[in-house]
Amino acid sequence: MSDQDFQIRTIDPTLYNEDLAPLPPGKRKWGWFEIFNVWANDVQSLFGYTLAASLFLTYGLNGWAVLAAIILAGFIVMVLVNLSGRPSVRYGIPYPVMARAAMGVRGANFPAMVRGIVAIFWYGVQTYFASTAVALLLNSLFGIGADSATFLGMTAIGWLSYFIVCVFQVALFMRGIDTIARFLNWAGPMVYVVMLVLMIALWWQAGGGLLAAVGEIFSGTGDYEGTSVTAFIAIVGTMVAYFAAVIINFGDFSRFVKDEGQMRLGNLVGLPGNIAVFSLIALFVTAGTVVVFGERLTNPAEIVERVDSLLLTIVAAATFFAATVGINLVANFIPPAYDLANLAPSKISAKTGGVITAVVAFFIGALWVSFISQIGITGFVDTLGAVLAPLYGILVADYYLVRKQRLDIQQLFSSDAGGAYYYDSGWNLKALIAFAIAAVFSIATVWLPALSALAGFGWLIGAALGAILHVAMMRNHPVVATA
Repeated sequence: MSDQDFQIRTIDPTLYNEDLAPLPPGKRKWGWFEIFNVWANDVQSLFGYTLAASLFLTYGLNGWAVLAAIILAGFIVMVLVNLSGRPSVRYGIPYPVMARAAMGVRGANFPAMVRGIVAIFWYGVQTYFASTAVALLLNSLFGIGADSATFLGMTAIGWLSYFIVCVFQVALFMRGIDTIARFLNWAGPMVYVVMLVLMIALWWQAGGGLLAAVGEIFSGTGDYEGTSVTAFIAIVGTMVAYFAAVIINFGDFSRFVKDEGQMRLGNLVGLPGNIAVFSLIALFVTAGTVVVFGERLTNPAEIVERVDSLLLTIVAAATFFAATVGINLVANFIPPAYDLANLAPSKISAKTGGVITAVVAFFIGALWVSFISQIGITGFVDTLGAVLAPLYGILVADYYLVRKQRLDIQQLFSSDAGGAYYYDSGWNLKALIAFAIAAVFSIATVWLPALSALAGFGWLIGAALGAILHVAMMRNHPVVATA
């Protein structure tokens, strides 16, 4: 396909703006390294490190089995994002536009907003966590003591740090996707450098005791009451769930890649390869804390504070800030910006959607310490995540099994009543029925104790059920055959 094939001939302002328009191959600048760093910033965040370290300590499995489960999860996620990213590479369209084929040109607003709500919520929360790294940096540089006076649970330094992060993220987003890519390309490798330095520092202090501590962890410890098989499944499911939000809208990033081969290579190196190496580093650092500090620490910020090195604290705080901002932009800022733009393209650009996201998320993050974290958010977030599962299955099955990997770009931006993706007043009711049935199951894995054993794989099962139901219901639907 030439660049001219990506030009929309008839502009419908209710469905089109420059941010949603197909990106022709000539304007795509990303290669495998940019995709690798999307995942690097995802894995190498503060929460990603804590998760990786905790998996070795919690389930009582041999360390090699834990590592195998983590790598397997990386391969599963790689397959899933290769599937969801391929149509966006081929047609240059973001996730909410791709959703129009399966859900209808108006119905696509539903999956876009569900994904957007999840992202905005976590954007606010991650902004707060990034601000804690800035607060650590400011305290280290200027020797500011603890301040007992708080407002909404945060000190003056905490609020200053929070404002700094909020402004920095919006400013970075406003510079455009190329600037974001350069930031990710810097932040991802820097986290590796800091973690390696931290590991070497702890190894130096631990001496010969480090390898013994690693051996003890690898021998399998923990209070998990299930069998080795259920522990292995739980680890795989947990790691897949960690990436669930990015899996569905990966097309928002793959549309910038030069070709599918670059996307696949970036996913291979960035997922199973990157996860395995980073998890091993997390294991060695955690083992070092056992020898040096007498306890297993899984919070990297707490580890850095205890190492008692001003230089390392400053560098690590800056790097953890960069990594957390990186994943926030990837998973929680860019997606709702596109999703909001899809609601009213003539009035909301991606940048306007980003501003709306930042404003709403500001209040979520500001209320995190004093209110939201106190009332419990797990059920709310897990429920929204369960809603995403059938949507993924429906969108991917529609593209590969119903449409045989063929879309009509022009029709994706057409509200003509006879259009290929208009369905019933712009909504594909069959897809909505398939979603509703599958969502009942995936949500039940969150709330019904009888299905709690499936919680780890509830997302995958919900996606498969949505796909099966959608293909069955679309069996007799006429499909436009295009290139």
